[in-house]
Amino acid sequence: MDKRFFKRFLKRLRFVNLWLLLVVAIASGVTCVFALRNNNLHALTLRDEVYRADKEGGDVETALRDLRQFMYTHMNSSLSTGSNSIQQPIQLKYRYERLVKAEQDRMASANSQLYAEAQADCERRYPNGLYGSGRIPCVTEYVTARSPEKPKEIPDSLYKFDFVSPVWSPDLAGWSLVVASLSFGLFVLRFGMERWARKEIHDL
Repeated sequence: MDKRFFKRFLKRLRFVNLWLLLVVAIASGVTCVFALRNNNLHALTLRDEVYRADKEGGDVETALRDLRQFMYTHMNSSLSTGSNSIQQPIQLKYRYERLVKAEQDRMASANSQLYAEAQADCERRYPNGLYGSGRIPCVTEYVTARSPEKPKEIPDSLYKFDFVSPVWSPDLAGWSLVVASLSFGLFVLRFGMERWARKEIHDL
């Protein structure tokens, strides 16, 4: 290859504006940063709406669905836990308290029914007995034999939710990231090829 080849090569390279590529890369990068930040802020807003609905006894399922759909389709909107995570999973405090209260009420109702059955059975067996003479041991034995109802643990899945956003998403943040990466890559390639061609011309 002679100098004329490299000079023609350089002339063709000039059709690809080096600094335009750099400007596009920087502009796209800045857009990507702001879009990523906006995704995160919007996810936090939707999370607050979930908390508000939980506290006020509103439509929690709709709020959760809106948050889930947004997080699954927008990058940098994750609220999941992890070694480098700041946000904790969504925990519905008031739903948990309502579930605990419902379980306590169910347990109390079941135990009340059991003690009523024990009382009726022991009154039939000891019609003339006084408390302490035979009826109390009878009630205790009846209840113990049938194991009083104990509270069940509330499953985490009923009040804890942990959604994860994708690594890349086809939104403003995702596409601006693609444009920034391609533009910067072309800038580096274009710059390197020009330097190589000029060096070859100089060495010939």
